[in-house]
Amino acid sequence: MVVGFRRPKNLMQSLETTDDSPNGPAPGRVVLTERDIRRRVSELGSEITRDYAHDPPLLVGVLKGAFVLMADIAREIRLPVTFDFMAVSSYGGQTHSSGVVRILKDLDIELEGRSVLVVEDVVDSGLTLHYLLRNLKMRKPKSLEVCAFLVKESRQRVELPIRYTGFEIPPDFVVGYGLDFDGRYRNLPHLAVLDGV
Repeated sequence: MVVGFRRPKNLMQSLETTDDSPNGPAPGRVVLTERDIRRRVSELGSEITRDYAHDPPLLVGVLKGAFVLMADIAREIRLPVTFDFMAVSSYGGQTHSSGVVRILKDLDIELEGRSVLVVEDVVDSGLTLHYLLRNLKMRKPKSLEVCAFLVKESRQRVELPIRYTGFEIPPDFVVGYGLDFDGRYRNLPHLAVLDGV
């Protein structure tokens, strides 16, 4: 007998009332539903499977925001992919990137001669990803591409080669599906605008 996971009906309410302050920022208008996200992630998995059919990639997840996308998209890729993770910081507890990038956790796997696909949660100014790609290119991968869950419209300050884009969204601060505000709301199954910021 298979037992399925059932999400509590009050999950949204419980996640939205975790702030210590009654006037603190909380998720508001839903930008992307859980169904929207699942459909697009499945499409991306099919595209990646097709494009890398003869050369399964190393997926590099950018922590912490991309961990949900990384898990979901990996299951949609019908190839024997390998995984590694990097942790970088440019936001801290802010709602916009400072432009100063710190590598908090580096890769464990050597990139030289490998096809690498960076899995990123959101491209805002693009400065963090630009820095990261320059860093990874120095390690001589065979190829280096990007799969970004979100790209914020009219926010990029640098040209970026994003091969796979989940969604383009307005430049609002959003939470859910791995994206957070000060460590909270990553486990929302949808994407919502953060009110009060």
